[in-house]
Amino acid sequence: MEKAMFGAGCFWGVEAAFRSVPGVMETAVGYSGGSKTDPSYKEVCSDSTGHAEVVLVTFDPERVSYQDLLSVFWQKHDPTQLNRQGPDTGSQYRSAIYFYDEAQEQTAKASMAEEQASGRHSRPIVTEIAPAGDFWVAEDYHQQYLEKRGLATCSI
Repeated sequence: MEKAMFGAGCFWGVEAAFRSVPGVMETAVGYSGGSKTDPSYKEVCSDSTGHAEVVLVTFDPERVSYQDLLSVFWQKHDPTQLNRQGPDTGSQYRSAIYFYDEAQEQTAKASMAEEQASGRHSRPIVTEIAPAGDFWVAEDYHQQYLEKRGLATCSI
């Protein structure tokens, strides 16, 4: 199994999108990219910890490629919005790809260049690509949030 970590706005809908991908074995929502140890949702939402809301994806590379996961990432959010997604604002909602090794880094950078060149976006992509740091799991009520409520998507 391999891991991938993505930030694409509110983690509820992003997690649901990855959970539906064959070959994704497990997901967890949480926080990464900041300076506070073991932050709470309230602290992250204060936009003072430096963390992004992220989804940690455990996947079987024999069944789904990292490139395929990147495709889901690009489709699930607007990577041209700096520190926001839709009505959600703050650096915790930033677009981010946190890589675990050099192969993921190179694939992410190539994928971002390809996405920018695709013509799907009228503005530059602002996605952060950085090494994966500590992952702090979010409170239990955030895990599989939409699934637990019988929802397919966020209703924003």
